[in-house]
Amino acid sequence: MLVLRSLIFNIVFYIWTAISCFGLLWGLVVPHRAMIWGIRGYMRSLVFLERTIIGLKYEVRGREHLPKTGAFLVGAKHQSMWETMKLHLMFEDPAIVLKKELTYIPIWGWYAAKARMIAVDRGKRGAAIQSLVRGARERVAEGRPIVIFPQGTRTAVGAWRPYKVGIALLYESLGLPLVPMALNSGLFWPRHKFLRRPGTIVIEFLPAIAPGLSKEEALRRLETALETATDRLVMAAGGPATHRPPQAPPLVDVPAAG
Repeated sequence: MLVLRSLIFNIVFYIWTAISCFGLLWGLVVPHRAMIWGIRGYMRSLVFLERTIIGLKYEVRGREHLPKTGAFLVGAKHQSMWETMKLHLMFEDPAIVLKKELTYIPIWGWYAAKARMIAVDRGKRGAAIQSLVRGARERVAEGRPIVIFPQGTRTAVGAWRPYKVGIALLYESLGLPLVPMALNSGLFWPRHKFLRRPGTIVIEFLPAIAPGLSKEEALRRLETALETATDRLVMAAGGPATHRPPQAPPLVDVPAAG
């Protein structure tokens, strides 16, 4: 039954996504906010399909840790494609940091450009950092939250990847609160896998790291908060704890709040 449900869902998902990509082309010629309204409608339709076909739901905890007004940073774990499709349901108009290659995808890339996402060329380190900070400042001026995946790519449940310095440089440059976002989506929508599992994905926002710390301390606090909370969510749903290789720096027991 799991295989059959996954097969049906994947077929419906890709067909519906293709239809929606063409059906939302009107969004490229209307104001930015109107296009975001259309994108949110598509995202809500995916929630319905996930619940109906797979039996997959989601729960958001810790919304009280999100600033009520103004721009802020979100450092999010990235285990699956799933969470990238829910960010517009959790935030009003997020500016997501993504690799520049994604903007070259036909049609999808047009939407990313119209939505004024922050595209970074990861092959040019110095230029990448400059474009990251410049793009983030422009989006902050619009009052939008900035969402960045600090490990830089999807990381499978139980696997470890180092945290990259980009988010720490943004934290230092922008002077904004940094909200860690933990999750366990990889258990239900694993990367590079066919199966989609029923259950409840949990997203948890943790206490914000207040501005004013050094970038090294902020990054250390972010990693400690995210890895600890993500392991807790994953293990509560029956998954494994993260295996940290011997050469990885140990987690330091520090509070997440500044």
